[in-house]
Amino acid sequence: MRVQTGDNVGIGGFIITGTAPKHVLLRAIGPSLAQFGVPDVLADPVLELHGPGAFVTITDDNWRDDPMQETLIIADGIPPTNNLESAIDATLTPGAYTAIVRGKNNTSGVALVEVYDLSQAVPAKLADISTRAFVSTGDNIVIAGFTLGSNSGDDRIVARGIGPSLTAAGVPNALADPTLELRDSNGALLFANNNWQDDPAQAAALTAAGLAPRNNLESGIAATLPPGLYTALLAGLSNGTGVGVVEVYDLGAP
Repeated sequence: MRVQTGDNVGIGGFIITGTAPKHVLLRAIGPSLAQFGVPDVLADPVLELHGPGAFVTITDDNWRDDPMQETLIIADGIPPTNNLESAIDATLTPGAYTAIVRGKNNTSGVALVEVYDLSQAVPAKLADISTRAFVSTGDNIVIAGFTLGSNSGDDRIVARGIGPSLTAAGVPNALADPTLELRDSNGALLFANNNWQDDPAQAAALTAAGLAPRNNLESGIAATLPPGLYTALLAGLSNGTGVGVVEVYDLGAP
């Protein structure tokens, strides 16, 4: 996602459901994206983790700043590869959380916010992940990657591209007409959707799951997928731009 300033910073949301605390690692990646050919990367990301109720906000600039956190992050096995990138190791109770990515000193650029489930065996799961950011064009659309793993069977997911209904929540410059694509690890297109009611079968599945978008111009995809790596791409119809949200819900085995 392209991280800007003010209301257009990068926001990653996730929901933990279940009955036990979950060990997670959050990362905000910027400089190391350049080695993969990503242009105009965020030079120095800053990561904030917000949670429910009395949760105390956790902030990290550079992941090695706190020796205790550095030790935990290295032990997790996936530390950032650049010292200017951010990471937070935390054990979180079930609830809704928000990870905010900013550029240090109000800088902007392309960045990645990630959440890793490090305790998949406990009776809790990441049931929803989302990313809110400014959706531009070309390389600067919003891209949400997710991994379905640790199980041998298929999993049901819903992906949504939200724009117009953000206006009612007070979000300025919302994406007027989102489009959504779901691709596999090879980049092959699995599903594409403009307006969620375009396909009656898909519309029925979204409604049955209780996840029908509020606005007819918003996008939705219901799919049953095997374990693997997937990418949901959020763009604006006819190169439209604005603030949008891409969401992925894990509905469990079929």
